[in-house]
Amino acid sequence: MAWLSFVALACLHGVGLGQTMAQDPVDPRPQDRRNYNQGIAEVRQLMTTRQFGRAGTRLDALLAQRPREAQARFLKGVLQTEQGQADAAVSTFRALIEDYPEIPEPYNNLAVLYAQKGDMQNARTALETAIKTAPEWAVARENLGDIYARMAAEQYQRAGNLDPSNKSSAAKLKLARDLLTPGITTGKP
Repeated sequence: MAWLSFVALACLHGVGLGQTMAQDPVDPRPQDRRNYNQGIAEVRQLMTTRQFGRAGTRLDALLAQRPREAQARFLKGVLQTEQGQADAAVSTFRALIEDYPEIPEPYNNLAVLYAQKGDMQNARTALETAIKTAPEWAVARENLGDIYARMAAEQYQRAGNLDPSNKSSAAKLKLARDLLTPGITTGKP
């Protein structure tokens, strides 16, 4: 993920994963909500310290109790990604989007996974949808710019292959590649 920001363990704006719209439809007792929130905090800490096995066990217990909770499901997708289970993470984020299309973070993470597979069209579509749900979210906009730069680099490369004497496409290819490499953040804490 050298060039796209991946939302790992944080909700970045007010319509984020911790809001009431993303909770199970059953209104829990306050103590149940506190216990759930404490469990989520523990999972985040375990993931931050890369204790993925323990995080997965704790997360599975939370999801067994509250299978529709968006925050736990999102973290499940992040955990799958961190463990190299990209296909499982894609499925998790797609299912989360199906249930909660108003939450932008899963679209962003899905876009990162698509981009890693070289699927720039689906990455672009996912990011455009994230932006529609949260127009002021800078991470998604930056990532969409990265996708466009990557797509541009691919086209400049093709143009250069078709006409090696074309100096203009070679110069533009260098500029596009330079955009993709310097100091891009990962969105992790």
